Amino acid sequence: MIDVAFTGAQVRPAEMAVVIDVLRATSTITLALASGYERVLVAGGIDQARELAADGRVLAGEVECQRPDGFDLGNSPEETLSPRGPELILATTNGAPAIIGAAASCEVVLAASLLNLDAIIAVLADGPPDILLLCAGTNGALTLEDAYLAGRISAALEGDRTDAARIAEALAASFDKPLDALDASAGSVGLYAAGLASDIDFCAQESITDMVPQLARTIGDVAILEARSQTAGVPAQHVASTASEHGDS
Repeated sequence: MIDVAFTGAQVRPAEMAVVIDVLRATSTITLALASGYERVLVAGGIDQARELAADGRVLAGEVECQRPDGFDLGNSPEETLSPRGPELILATTNGAPAIIGAAASCEVVLAASLLNLDAIIAVLADGPPDILLLCAGTNGALTLEDAYLAGRISAALEGDRTDAARIAEALAASFDKPLDALDASAGSVGLYAAGLASDIDFCAQESITDMVPQLARTIGDVAILEARSQTAGVPAQHVASTASEHGDS
């Protein structure tokens, strides 16, 4: 059964969960691993991220779209194109709690974005029958861009689906292209206000990498994501050139 949870708080036990935070956490995780980071440590908050800081670890995150004081990077995917170390620590407002919640409840946890859409669909097509598409949402509320991607993924899969999945599919079908959905979302408002409109364009690119991030393990309430074993990351220069070609998508 293909199911959609429209906010992170709606997580339930499932054989496979796919966490979706298009703007911007799962897009950043996907691109970071595709660009050459060995793993992404998803922290439960800004203070915990600071505690994890160490040599070889790059500190990334956001609070209300802005890079926190003392962090190396914000939460813009493009900032990860040139890795600064083997490990990225990421703390974000909505994506991180959704991943950590899924890690506590689900057998397998993946991270999806438009950037790796085709690769995610390919994995799920051969996956277990019980699939939960978990939208991170924003501050406990549904977000259009996450529901849009959940609908795109659900519509590409065979099998039974819940009414929530059918609602997501109908929403996705109402937009001609990804950028239309992202641009219409409330999430884009904050990014425009913060001068991060380029992140919207970047995250709207479709299938520019075959990287599939998967939860490898948890240590306490820190979720560690690595490249899914059967999926090879696209070299950084390929991701960068592809992103440039699709900048107007």
